[in-house]
Amino acid sequence: MDYDSDSSGDEDFDDTGVLLGYAAEELIEDTISHLGGWPKWLDDASPAPGDFANCKVCNSPMLLLLELHGDLPDHFPTDERRLYVFGCPRKPCNRKPGSIRAFRASRKVTVGAPKAEPKEEAPQPSAPEPPKQDLGASLFGATNLTSNISANTNPFSSGPTPAGSNPFATPAPSTQAPVAKPEPSANNLAESFADKVRVSSPPPVAASKQTPESSTPAPWPAQSEFPTPYKNFYLDAEYETISRPSTPTVPDNVQMEPMEEEGAGGAELKDTFESELDKAFMKFSTRLSHNPEQVLRYEFRGAPLLYSTVDAIGSRLHVNTDPGTKVSTIGAGSIPSCEYCGSHRVFEFQLVPHAISMLEEGRAGVGLGKDDAGMEWGTIIMGVCSKDCAPQELGVTGWREEWAGVQWEEMK
Repeated sequence: MDYDSDSSGDEDFDDTGVLLGYAAEELIEDTISHLGGWPKWLDDASPAPGDFANCKVCNSPMLLLLELHGDLPDHFPTDERRLYVFGCPRKPCNRKPGSIRAFRASRKVTVGAPKAEPKEEAPQPSAPEPPKQDLGASLFGATNLTSNISANTNPFSSGPTPAGSNPFATPAPSTQAPVAKPEPSANNLAESFADKVRVSSPPPVAASKQTPESSTPAPWPAQSEFPTPYKNFYLDAEYETISRPSTPTVPDNVQMEPMEEEGAGGAELKDTFESELDKAFMKFSTRLSHNPEQVLRYEFRGAPLLYSTVDAIGSRLHVNTDPGTKVSTIGAGSIPSCEYCGSHRVFEFQLVPHAISMLEEGRAGVGLGKDDAGMEWGTIIMGVCSKDCAPQELGVTGWREEWAGVQWEEMK
């Protein structure tokens, strides 16, 4: 098997560092993360700029595909983050660049305290290493996180929120700075979607200079200007588990005879058949089949599961794997750099095809009618600024358009 995984201790399954999102009609824990519906904002007084609402092909308002609670306390402890993916449902815009767009909202809510310098004459002894947070207990609010995974930190943290919290989220009773959580236990694993991604991860990058925010952005359009939204689904999450293939055994009383060669024609037919198969797509399909109801794959600074390696996005993001360490990384410079601060971008999450099935449930005859063509993408990959560039002023929300890498369905 060529996927990266860590043994879970169960001889029949492997756990990976990927957090999977599942659509649910009932509210779980996280009131922010959801498929479809209407967007919510970090600050009701600072919605996204109006031009972010429009398709770049037809310049008409798009529909929300995903909103994700994106706090990453291990990487950006002073920032609140929210991630959005919008898509144009109109048939003429299908498969065209700009018909699917991704955005990030970030704002600083606390100021990091300066690190104290140790005295040369009396160096302080090292404090014991604090217990690592469980990745699953930091994001979506999964309830079955039994594996001990050391993976990437994730945003969706559910710790106490500083002053200036999202008005649409569950109100925080306190405005004091976040307090470190105790070591996860069986009684505190049912956290918000965001709380399931806090695990040990690569060290955060330093902050950079930010682009000044526009003081007069175009207003976000009224709801009446949008097509009928997709059905709203909340998100639950669990770590990815993959069943190990069983090795068939041959009874002692059965003899295996070699197949007869079919001549040169048989070999040629085999080569032709294999050349028709997209190995990346087969890997994509096989990996998803282990957890077929997943709609989202989350792994901050990880590597996406590619739908194809031969299209424009697949060629750009082809993953380099070191078989010795089982570490997958996206090739340097594969995702375009942040246009706002110049920093490189990193993979954060991807939507996978089952999200289409959920979003289009009951969609026939709604909204755009015959012009509502239905979605034809294989996966949507979101790359984000590695420095989470945002305004430096406390409480000021900054909006950034991030990179949406869309791999479209193969044409039949």
